[in-house]
Amino acid sequence: MAILKFRIYLEEDDAVYRDIVIRHTQSFQDLHFVILKAYEFDSKHQATFYRSNDNWQRGREISFEKYDKPYRVDPLIMADTMIGAEIQDTNQKFIYEYDFNKHWVFLIALINVSKEENNKITYPSVSRVEGIGPQQYGTKSLLGDKFADIEEKYDLTEAADGFGEEGEAGEAGDTDTEDAGSGEDQNADFE
Repeated sequence: MAILKFRIYLEEDDAVYRDIVIRHTQSFQDLHFVILKAYEFDSKHQATFYRSNDNWQRGREISFEKYDKPYRVDPLIMADTMIGAEIQDTNQKFIYEYDFNKHWVFLIALINVSKEENNKITYPSVSRVEGIGPQQYGTKSLLGDKFADIEEKYDLTEAADGFGEEGEAGEAGDTDTEDAGSGEDQNADFE
């Protein structure tokens, strides 16, 4: 049984990648879920693969399901399509797009084919992690739902330049005059 090793790059930064090993008899749905796991993304959004070439052009689509969008040719379905059936050469490439609103795009390159299966590995598996992956939902995912509460409670947009109303010129002048007068009276008692 052939074991395929793919390198999954983040499109914007090729220094961030994950290596995944998978059996050639496993489906694109298996690859889909292990990519999401490797980048710590949830599985709530639409996803599709495209068979690709050395110039990263999008070819035949292999989709999680048939979505409500125009297709030139009906897509293959991930669960029904074995990875080995779509490997046309030893440098095979795929493009993986996740969450059609956020457009997370990953470039997938076949980097190794091995005939030996490791009995200690449950396939598919992440074999290497390089670089810090992106946050799926940006900053808010770091703090969860509480970030919106903090923004609302403290209204972070109102005092943007960092200065409040405390210590305005009219108030400070009055206080200084009163302190000076009472200071003189206190000095008189000590003499």
